[in-house]
Amino acid sequence: MEAPLHERVAADLRARILSGELAVGAPVPSESELCLQWSGSRGPVRQALASLRAEGLISGGRGKPPTVLRRELAQPFDSFMSFSRWAHMLGLPPGQHTVEIARRRTTRDIAEQLDIEVGEPVVQLLRQRTLRGEPVMIERTTFVRAWGSLLFEHDPDSGSIYEHLISKGLQIGVARHTIDAVRADEHDHELLGVAVGAPLLREVRVAYTSGGEAFEYSDDRYRPDRVTFTIDNAPAGRPLFGRTWHTSVRPQPERAVP
Repeated sequence: MEAPLHERVAADLRARILSGELAVGAPVPSESELCLQWSGSRGPVRQALASLRAEGLISGGRGKPPTVLRRELAQPFDSFMSFSRWAHMLGLPPGQHTVEIARRRTTRDIAEQLDIEVGEPVVQLLRQRTLRGEPVMIERTTFVRAWGSLLFEHDPDSGSIYEHLISKGLQIGVARHTIDAVRADEHDHELLGVAVGAPLLREVRVAYTSGGEAFEYSDDRYRPDRVTFTIDNAPAGRPLFGRTWHTSVRPQPERAVP
């Protein structure tokens, strides 16, 4: 089934912005131009432009002509956009390779993050994530047993785990993100193709259900020459948290940073 017109218009403009066809500061096609291009009415066109403004990609509104603000996608901290969904919004084919999925007894540090008893069964997942077939991130994720056990009936390489859990009734609330830098270990070296000791960007996340119960703890490690994080804020409004994918390659360190 074909997507609604406003989604198709937004996807087309989003792809043109993220590819650089519409540069930062450039005017966005007018409502009349878009109506003519898509043989549609102003309602869907305005809805598409509103979506791009909400994503922080364009300015405008209230009679002001829209212009391109940025080339990366941002998301509110309290929203949940999976790696797969983020990649699809960029127009890039996401990929994943599950290295391991296993039931284990939780350690003290993870038990504290998930607010469960030490030794309680959990489900742990190790996945390599790719964009255009290139490794860019490693997920080390621990789920509480109630939700993690559902992963054994799902192929983690088939797509978004979040979408599967949501289809099973998970209602996602908020998440706490911590961004820092770590040195690559042997697993990082093997799965990301970086030197042992090379710096990686890390996002540590604790996610909660809408009822306030922690259901996931994740240690996600990114290649910094491929992905960076941005936070936009304003005097009024919520911060916007974004990931940016870079096509240009910066050299990776060959040894640990002293």
